[in-house]
Amino acid sequence: MLSYMSHLMRVVLPDRPGTLGAVATALGAAAIDILSVTVVERGPVGAVDDLLVVLPPGGLADRALSAAQSVPGVVVESLRPFLADGGGVADDLDLVDALTDQPRDAAATLTELAPCVFNADWAVLLEHVDEHDVRIRETSVGAPALGGDDLGVPERLRLVPPWLPLDRARPVDASEGGLPPRWQAMSMALAAAPVGRDQLVILLGRPGGPAFRGTEISRLAHLAGIAASLTGPSQ
Repeated sequence: MLSYMSHLMRVVLPDRPGTLGAVATALGAAAIDILSVTVVERGPVGAVDDLLVVLPPGGLADRALSAAQSVPGVVVESLRPFLADGGGVADDLDLVDALTDQPRDAAATLTELAPCVFNADWAVLLEHVDEHDVRIRETSVGAPALGGDDLGVPERLRLVPPWLPLDRARPVDASEGGLPPRWQAMSMALAAAPVGRDQLVILLGRPGGPAFRGTEISRLAHLAGIAASLTGPSQ
């Protein structure tokens, strides 16, 4: 089984032709396979790409790090274990197709599949009912247990995050409150977006990063808006 040897590598590439090919060559020389490449950002000074790579049996993550950074100008922003399970959804257009297939369940589908297109580990859909009550409406596979079991209401958050309700998509810092304190030690990268209204919010998480960049926040806002428009005001 190769899944436990899969890693997500975010690389910052200089604006120089052939750089990504050179990285692929360097990884191949180290017996590291690239399963997929996702373009995160393109700008005048270079590009940010996510590479899903598979190490050989017994291979160390440091080997991938060293190989990629052996190419001049390349910086590895993040490297972490990642379970390669796209659920048949490879990009934003695939997700939009899935949303339109079942419009009444668009918010649930967004929660289930958004981690696939953002290379995140999980997503949850939260509903801010009032200042003392935040409900967990939907969860993706792999989502952490956030419910207050000790209160006898597992469908609710234990604490109300101070950043809810949310009027716009943005990164969320684990130190902002209302979330497990251990997430700060895990360097949990978080992004949130309202789904049609500021009381209904999708939250994505990446343990160990990388941080969500501006283009990803914009994409998440756009997809959440599509889901909201399909679901309608009765969600």
